[in-house]
Amino acid sequence: MQLSYSGLDTYHQCPLKYKYQAIDKIKTPKSKEAIFGTLIHSTLNFYHEPAVLSPTLEQALDHFSRGWNSEIWENEAEERAAFAQGVEMIQKYCRHNDPTDFTVVALESPFQLEITDPNKPDVIHTVRGFIDRIDKTEEGYEIIDYKTAKKMPPQESIDNNLQLSVYLKAFLERYPAERANLANIKVSLYFVKHGVKLSSTRTEEDLAKVDDLFVEAIRQIEAKEFEPHPSVLCDWCGYQKLCPMWRHKFKEERTIDNDEIQKAINDYITTKRDLTLGRLKIAKLQELINVYMDQEAVERVFSDTDLIERAVRQTFKYDNERLQSLLAPLDQWEAIRKVDLIALKKTLTSLPRDIRDRIETEAKIADKKTTSFRVKKVKSEPEEE
Repeated sequence: MQLSYSGLDTYHQCPLKYKYQAIDKIKTPKSKEAIFGTLIHSTLNFYHEPAVLSPTLEQALDHFSRGWNSEIWENEAEERAAFAQGVEMIQKYCRHNDPTDFTVVALESPFQLEITDPNKPDVIHTVRGFIDRIDKTEEGYEIIDYKTAKKMPPQESIDNNLQLSVYLKAFLERYPAERANLANIKVSLYFVKHGVKLSSTRTEEDLAKVDDLFVEAIRQIEAKEFEPHPSVLCDWCGYQKLCPMWRHKFKEERTIDNDEIQKAINDYITTKRDLTLGRLKIAKLQELINVYMDQEAVERVFSDTDLIERAVRQTFKYDNERLQSLLAPLDQWEAIRKVDLIALKKTLTSLPRDIRDRIETEAKIADKKTTSFRVKKVKSEPEEE
């Protein structure tokens, strides 16, 4: 079986999308975000292409302009904003990255990895892909992938990024002698919008996990496990009209009267939203009233027709170590060593009074305090005869 990193990523995002895309071969138009990202990648590759005279910023911007596609944008304002953002990203990148400062070994470098399932040693799976850029450094090498995402992840995400691990594994297949220098090979994601490069390294243990993840995904694919995984990424998915999770949105004929069911759906959503807003409002009002009751030292407040009564409930728990020190000498600790309050309650009745008192004073500690409010009608005063 052949699987790319992007295919694995798609399968992890949504197995059903992977099926539509890789197995059913259903084509969808590339999103404007994907087209924009591809053009940025192309421009940066052009900027780093080895030449007698390195490309200038103006030439990079010219490359970007000539590759621009006006037809993918919904309106002129959106196109202007996207074009300006692209120009800004390239300008920022070129200002901070002089091509003469780098020794580029490869650009858009294709790779092919062979992976074997331990349960099927005779079956070889192939992983294919492209590495944006490989640089030779003073210490070793650096593998770089460009990202045009709006958000930049934390360093932890880079340290655990599977894509970078796949690229490094592919690099080592090409240059096996570099395994001895693994600690000096950097893997990096360059976030072009932010002008920030986040780097990491990998160990042999990290690389060993790559095969496991691909093998597990391949097993699930071969077992035809293609359940949809709804997420925020659905908004950019081109398969909504086919997906069962979105079927109702695009269904033209329905078994129940369309107006009736649509009204029920809208009313339900509105009611749920109102309930949520109502709970938030009640919580804020309770907080205000609670503070007032504390200040005035009252447990009831009144309106013209009703009253609000406060009830405070305090729960307790027991210090595990202190309980053990008190009960172990009496051979009672094993019965309640998990601090089971029911077991403790039963055991307490059989203990000497002084031990019970010490448990209550030395081991019992306040846990949670909850405040609740009840609303009651104020009884009208009896009429005078």
